[in-house]
Formats: sequence, structure tokens, C-alpha cells
Amino acid sequence: MAILLGVDTGGTYTDAVLIRDETEVMASAKALTTRHDLAIGVGNAVSAVLTQSGVAPQDIAMASLSTTLATNALVEGQGGRVALIYVGFRARDLEAHGLSEALRGDPCLLLTGGHDHAGAEVAALDETALTAFLETHKKDVSGFAVAGQFATRNPAHELRVAELVAQITGRPVSASHRLSAKLDGPKRALTALLNARLIGMIDRLIGRAEAQLRALGIDAPMMVVRGDGALMSSAQARQRPIETILSGPAASLVGARWLTGA
Repeated sequence: MAILLGVDTGGTYTDAVLIRDETEVMASAKALTTRHDLAIGVGNAVSAVLTQSGVAPQDIAMASLSTTLATNALVEGQGGRVALIYVGFRARDLEAHGLSEALRGDPCLLLTGGHDHAGAEVAALDETALTAFLETHKKDVSGFAVAGQFATRNPAHELRVAELVAQITGRPVSASHRLSAKLDGPKRALTALLNARLIGMIDRLIGRAEAQLRALGIDAPMMVVRGDGALMSSAQARQRPIETILSGPAASLVGARWLTGA
């Protein structure tokens, strides 16, 4: 018998449900969403559903979390201050896909480098300029985003930038080729920028939620619902929080389909 725990943090309520063998709803419960610390509402909802069901915490095989945090953060313009490293592009490319607007005044470096459509290097990566930029901003941003010209054909420059970011700043870095396979550089840059901005808040939510579950005696692995309704590990969600956009609505659709048998 497998008992699964599902938790959804909404704008007003946080819901928890226990399902047995993916066929039977054992119990469900609600708690008020605690906007200042969503994990408190998660803990309250899970505690209530355990009490209602009588299920022992150690019997839960897996927990999953869906949340509107990433969606709301992007709509409301929240998130950490980050820096964009734009490799092989020109200043006018910042205007594509609203990239300049999305930066909201955050630091940006137009860096010499990049590749062509066949993956051949167009220009050597300017590591001197990159190092100076990182030294300047390593204490005033929460993370970095990097997007290189045709990085999906050859990610060498993005990987080198990520390596130097880690060495010099210790901050998290979002590389565009790891988030999108599209050739469209400005769109990949926007994706990487938004991902970098979300990393801090999603990392805090997951860490605090996992701590709440452990405090209740639940040692099961925690998964996070992606925007397409599939599950990803909490470790993956921490690195690619952009994939949790629309997590809450996606979970609702998956739940509705399960309940109706559609």
C-alpha cells in the first residue's frame, strides 16, 4: 500500500490531501495560507490531514508540492536582484522579447564571445571583462544569468562563464542552454534571467517546507509540480524554478482529471 501526500499553496488556503494507491482519497484538510512564510501554512495543513486520517507520518511514501509562488512573483515583479551576462550579442538585442524591461535596472554585461549556427567560435570569450564585472557585482546581486549566442549549438562559453561565476562569487548561475533548447538567444536570455530571479524564493520555500515535513515525522522525498503537471524533484526545482510557473493551475487540472476519470 502506497500513501501519497499532496500539498497546494494557494493565495488564501493551503490544501493537503492523502491518497492511497492512487485510487482512494483518504482525507483532505485546509489551513490558511501564511503569506509571510508559506511553509507555516504547509505544516498546518499537513498536520491537520494527518490528524484527520490517523495515518502515521512514516507511512507516507512521497510528498508533492504545488505552488503559485513563481507565477505570482513574476506577475508582481518580485524576485531577487540579479545580473545578466549576455555573450556575443549587441545592445539592440536587449530590446527583443522585453529583455531590457525585464532587467528593471539590474546589472548587465554585453560580453565579447559567442558561436555561430554551426557551433564554431565567432570570438574568444573576454574573461578579463567578465572577471571585472563579477568582482564589481558579486556582493550586490543574489545570482547570475548567462546567455550565449547559439549556446544551444555549443555551450562552451556559457559553461566557462558559469564556472567563473561559481569561483569568484559563489552565487547561483542560470545558464540558458540548460533551460531551453531554442535558438532564439533573447528568449533564452529572458528565461535564464527570470529563473535566476526566482531561485532564492523557491529555494527558501522548498527548504522550509521540507523542514516542516521532517518536524512532523515525514521523511518521504518531496516532489514539486511543474507547469505541465509532471513532477520534478525538489533539487531540480531549486535549480530550475522557472519550470514551476503555473504549477498551481496545472495541479488543479491534474486533480480534476483524476477525480472525474476523464
